Amino acid sequence: MMITKKPALVCPAGSLRALTLAVDAGADAVYLGLKDATNARNFAGLNFDDAQVREGVRYAHARGAEVLMALNTYADARDTGPWQRAVDRAAELGADALIVGDTAVMAYARRTHPGMRLHLSVQASATTYEAIEFYRERYGISRAVLPRVLTMQQVAHVIRNTSVDIEVFGFGSLCVMVEGRCALSSYVTGQSPNTAGVCSPPAAVRWEEKRDGGVDARLGGVLIDHYAPDEPRGYPTLCKGRFDVEGERDYALEEPTSLNTLAMLPQLIDAGVKAFKIEGRQRSPSYVAEVTRVWRAAIDAATSGARYSVQPAWSAQLTRWAEGQQHTLGAYDRPWR
Repeated sequence: MMITKKPALVCPAGSLRALTLAVDAGADAVYLGLKDATNARNFAGLNFDDAQVREGVRYAHARGAEVLMALNTYADARDTGPWQRAVDRAAELGADALIVGDTAVMAYARRTHPGMRLHLSVQASATTYEAIEFYRERYGISRAVLPRVLTMQQVAHVIRNTSVDIEVFGFGSLCVMVEGRCALSSYVTGQSPNTAGVCSPPAAVRWEEKRDGGVDARLGGVLIDHYAPDEPRGYPTLCKGRFDVEGERDYALEEPTSLNTLAMLPQLIDAGVKAFKIEGRQRSPSYVAEVTRVWRAAIDAATSGARYSVQPAWSAQLTRWAEGQQHTLGAYDRPWR
């Protein structure tokens, strides 16, 4: 039987070019952030100023897509002004919803812009329906993004017990920590990703050329990797560093790989997932376009009423963009349970 209500496909936009490509490739919504620490992808050269947000909203709305603004870091208790002003800017610029994690930001948004839809960010680390219901009752949250640590059964349990729409990550980078609770970066840099907006603040990153032609990567003075002369260099994060442990050099905490839930798409839809998020505002417009096309085709196929199967072409395309060129089902695949 055909599923009449398709889940939304929510895609990243680190730039106006990425936004337009995502919309053209079939995204139902795009999410973006401002050029400051109010969003959790505060990288130089990325994100939006007011004129770009306004143009992005115009472009998306003209084609039936929504724009979600990520204000998903935690406000500085000494000065919440930047986050409050960002809420006001989002409302004035025509964003359809805010993705928020800080209760102070939620409270301000609900008080000053009661008509603005609020989505609970993954940074809030809400992994139970009780937590999600608290945010709904207190702040009017209408959608919650689940951290990438729940099993299929746990996701279904949450959905059964809350009236809030549930969004899950479909494809993109994984995090070894429960989102919103990472202390690794702050341990070596003195800055928390939840306030600085990045796992590895640029000021803490150092690349050191070595005599062998290779490069050492340091974060906050800590050596976290060494790259051979011809080896691709990833952006240095402590969780994905390679370390000497008992005479063996390898990924001690997390091996680079990407979450890919295409194989479980029908089960997640049947469980009641309302939206699938593609991770990657820091990735290229080409990544956004190609991954969006694959996921648009997959969601359409999974809700067509026909027999669903992951097409080899989809897997090949996603492998090209996966970290380490490998996929995982993450917490969904726990055969030892």
